[in-house]
Amino acid sequence: LKGYAHLGTGNFNEKTARIYSDKGLLTSNREIIKDIDEVFRVLEGRPHMHDFKHLLVTQFNMLSEIHKMIEREIEHVRNGGIGHIILKMNSLEDKGMIDALYRASEVGVKIDLIIRGICCLVPNQTYSQNITITRIVGAYLEHSRVWYFFNEGEENVYLTSADWMQRNLHRRIEVAFPIYIE
Repeated sequence: LKGYAHLGTGNFNEKTARIYSDKGLLTSNREIIKDIDEVFRVLEGRPHMHDFKHLLVTQFNMLSEIHKMIEREIEHVRNGGIGHIILKMNSLEDKGMIDALYRASEVGVKIDLIIRGICCLVPNQTYSQNITITRIVGAYLEHSRVWYFFNEGEENVYLTSADWMQRNLHRRIEVAFPIYIE
């Protein structure tokens, strides 16, 4: 039997489907499905069996992996390369994440933020000169969150429903999933 899984940035609620715009991934990737099975073990309160190899899951590996990707962009710039991060989300208020973006900006990483709601990051300061913020206002709530890290041309893209807020990154179980281009 071949397994399939659907990962999405939202849910299947017919009431919100008229006003939300979401993205999804239908996959048969065995390793991603193995990670999904592990998420359900966590949600069921069963023992955690292995490390997540593809999914970023709060309370397990999401924060550390995001920080690694930001630090990697910083290192690319320090080594004479290009560092670029694009983040599309509804809210950005987690102090640790904001501080990491400030550090990246200070060394020259280009950061483009596309934010619909709360944004506690302060642009146009000496520590945020390389950060631009585009505000989204529209008839439809763009529910999907997209995280892009240039990684010297070997781009990493994740989709999720998690904002960079305390509640999303520290108190809930949230999942970000990679988009692999083969």
